[in-house]
Amino acid sequence: MLRNGLEPWHLLIVAIVVILVFGSKKLPDTARALGKSMRILKSEAKAMKDENAPPVSAASESAVVTPSVVRTSAEASAAEPPAGAR
Repeated sequence: MLRNGLEPWHLLIVAIVVILVFGSKKLPDTARALGKSMRILKSEAKAMKDENAPPVSAASESAVVTPSVVRTSAEASAAEPPAGAR
């Protein structure tokens, strides 16, 4: 039954049904919105890929950066001397 898969006349029938359902006036707007969505998706995917990649420069290749200790705001305020003691 599905030996040949999609044939050209199948695609023609699908195209006719889409035109009848959505109307010819809405198709350009729909295509434009789809294209805009694809551009946004590509740019976001590229930004995520660039965010995860380490920066490439001569200084960063030889230098190793170790993380510092992160203190919460409560710890930071407890570690500061009182305002009158300075």
